[in-house]
Amino acid sequence: MNKDPISAALAEKYARLKALLKEWERVLVAFSGGVDSTFLLKVAHDVLGGDVLAVIATSETYPEKETQEAVLLAESMNVPYRVIQSCEMENPDFVSNPPDRCYHCKMELFSRLRAIADEENIPYVLDGANFEDTGDYRPGSKAAEELNVRSPLKETGFVKDEIRELSRHLGLPTWDKPAMACLSSRFPYYTKIHSQALLQIAQAEEFLRSLGLSQLRVRHHESIARIEVPPGDIPGLVDSKIREAIVGRLKELGYTYVTLDLAGYRSGSLNETLSEDEKIPK
Repeated sequence: MNKDPISAALAEKYARLKALLKEWERVLVAFSGGVDSTFLLKVAHDVLGGDVLAVIATSETYPEKETQEAVLLAESMNVPYRVIQSCEMENPDFVSNPPDRCYHCKMELFSRLRAIADEENIPYVLDGANFEDTGDYRPGSKAAEELNVRSPLKETGFVKDEIRELSRHLGLPTWDKPAMACLSSRFPYYTKIHSQALLQIAQAEEFLRSLGLSQLRVRHHESIARIEVPPGDIPGLVDSKIREAIVGRLKELGYTYVTLDLAGYRSGSLNETLSEDEKIPK
């Protein structure tokens, strides 16, 4: 545990989170190994001990490395866990990639988690959504509401920086982990999601990480790869040797054109193409 003190306001919020979890007594946590769900799982286990079950969903839409890291994290925290196979790729409403794609994915996942919770007599299913998620287009939250999945970080007002700060205070290795979203978020809406492209994106992003980049996205526009990195990382990518290496590798993976988005990385950039009507939950 990091011994640096936390503010009184953050300590109070942390106490409210622990009190809420204590009220719930037994919980199932949807666990991805990301910053938010790792923090939630840690606090839930600290409060409830063995009355916590982590469920890790493996899928074509997430790199296998992420699943492996989630398993190792659960084991390091001595939390009981279960790995399931998510089946959103069998749902044509997901594969066709409409603006509410995440709703169909989360409905499939949360339905599975609710069934497991019922089998294990666990009254509460939790996800790691935080308060900042209310400010973006998140159709998956509608599925959570419909299936009564609770979001304690959102309910207690936690934002990402606070979660990172407390994660660091608790000694969690994910405190500075870059934000991660499922690979389907790399496809422009209405572009069909398919297995070959998911693998292509995963391999392209893994190569970019091997160059020392951390926060990045490779947006998949059929034959075009549009790379997003924070503005501060852009100058390094135009170095001739790095640029040639990136172009060469991504062309090996099947892209015809390799582009760099000068606006830089931003979460949910493909939502910029949606009209307000398209953002209305169906």
